[in-house]
Amino acid sequence: MSRWFEEVKNENSSIVASRIRLARNWEEYRFPGSLTPEEAREMISRLKKELRGLPDQEGKDCEYLDLERMPDLERRALRERRLINRSMAEKKTPGGLILSDDERISLMLNGDDHIRIQVMEQGLSLKECYEKADCLDNYINERIPYAFNEKYGYLTTYPTNVGTGLKASVIVHLPTLSLSKKFQDLLGDMGRFGAVVRGLHGRPGENGGDLYEVTNQKTLGLSEKEILELVENVAVQLTDQEAQVRKMALEKQRLMIEDEVYKAYGVLRYARRLAVKDAQTFLSHVRAGVSDGLLRFKEPCFLYGLMVKIQNANLQKNSSRPLGKEELEMARAACIRAYLPEIE
Repeated sequence: MSRWFEEVKNENSSIVASRIRLARNWEEYRFPGSLTPEEAREMISRLKKELRGLPDQEGKDCEYLDLERMPDLERRALRERRLINRSMAEKKTPGGLILSDDERISLMLNGDDHIRIQVMEQGLSLKECYEKADCLDNYINERIPYAFNEKYGYLTTYPTNVGTGLKASVIVHLPTLSLSKKFQDLLGDMGRFGAVVRGLHGRPGENGGDLYEVTNQKTLGLSEKEILELVENVAVQLTDQEAQVRKMALEKQRLMIEDEVYKAYGVLRYARRLAVKDAQTFLSHVRAGVSDGLLRFKEPCFLYGLMVKIQNANLQKNSSRPLGKEELEMARAACIRAYLPEIE
């Protein structure tokens, strides 16, 4: 089965993908940082037993991954696909991951919290993702009692997650807006509404791919519905502004922009070596060109999925032997040539 980011949809919006994450803890156990390795293994074993009916619940095949025994390369690849966070990737104590075969649904066990439910989907799909996560949440809570306080809500390792325990996020593509001198001020304005906007691959100017993640700041004092609406509104506002500045840029400099798009496509189509940041930058140009109608593929292509595939650990994971820097760049270029469609 193809993974969610490999599925091809005719999606030209600047909204790339959505994610819902729920942080939960088992009332019976101390928070993960206070558990001994033996207690952690016991808890994970009990969770696996209680959740063995999960595949039937979602109608998807699931597998369990033992992160304690997993090689570092595999962990880094999972992190690049946003299935685990940095602390989980670097964790040396017991931890696990229940993962659906299409990677839309994942449950981190004994990471920062006892359970983190995550659902991802293409496009603006926060409500759909939340509905799936909520069903999973109810299924789990029928089997284990959560750490919950009537005044504060769900209790979590980090105070910033106390309350609903909900983090909603949307990835947006802002190649033109992010070049504006007022972009940082704009991101600061979003903070006043209760949202955080961060570069997916670094700070503005260093963020290859021009992808940004919009996330709620608070989980306490807002309902789940309010959080979803907040993040969605900020994401839509940013992409609307991106559309406006891109339209003005095309009216003034269409030939220059069109030339940049086709040059980027040419490099991606024929290059024999590509560094990851260069590849992400060129894919960003091409994605914007497709969205603006400057360039048409003969076949639909979800370019974000290609951005995921070409990251270092996932490329290395698909090789039968360790690759040096130059070999990784060659593998990256070959991957792009294989997946990037021809243009009309």
